[in-house]
Amino acid sequence: MKNLIFLFVALILMQSVSAQTTDPKDTEVWEPEPKVVTPGKMNTAPSDAIVIFDGKNLDAFTDLSGNPASWTVADGVLTVKPGTGDIQTRQYFGDMQLHLEWRSPKVVESEGQGRGNSGVFLQSRYEVQILDSYRNRTYSNGQAGSVYKQHMPLVNASVAPGEWEVYDIIFRAPRFNKDGIKTSSAYVTVIHNGVVIQNHSEIKGTTEYIGMPKNEAHGKAPIKLQDHSNLVSYRNIWVREL
Repeated sequence: MKNLIFLFVALILMQSVSAQTTDPKDTEVWEPEPKVVTPGKMNTAPSDAIVIFDGKNLDAFTDLSGNPASWTVADGVLTVKPGTGDIQTRQYFGDMQLHLEWRSPKVVESEGQGRGNSGVFLQSRYEVQILDSYRNRTYSNGQAGSVYKQHMPLVNASVAPGEWEVYDIIFRAPRFNKDGIKTSSAYVTVIHNGVVIQNHSEIKGTTEYIGMPKNEAHGKAPIKLQDHSNLVSYRNIWVREL
């Protein structure tokens, strides 16, 4: 009861001060001062970004066993080498802003899920689908920009095969308590070619091909790129930790 009375009095005092404020400086906040970040220009990363792939080498990646990644790097572009398996970043990440550019093969060899299929797995568990979805019908929660098998994209912003696509992903990692119980879901916002296609979508757990999402406790984890046997290419991959 005393706490309720104290809260009531505090609210009255705050309203009274607010009503009496006539100086605009009373509501100005000067500290802390946000640090300066220089935005990237001409497809370059901002000054505080961690560059994952800049077209030179695969030093930032390994295979899933920790061995050097064996995808192909040529002309500043990273391309899936079918049959070699997924690759993942050496560095582990939690909350982040992720930028990557990707391209499906210009020559269309299949349809549906067999056409330009790859994926970017946040914390190695939560897939944002990469797929050639330009005039290519498949299940809606499995097309480009979907949170795989959980959320279809708000719209289809795909460009034609062989053209570069851009994902800007804002990811908030899930939280778990000391007993390993999830206390807050992960959330993701995805901007595809300048268009919002996931708007703070809740990730319900791991993005499973078959079955329901799982929620085993974990901390920071790598970003994983999927080998789905299609010659999907990547460039200009960078992360800002949030």
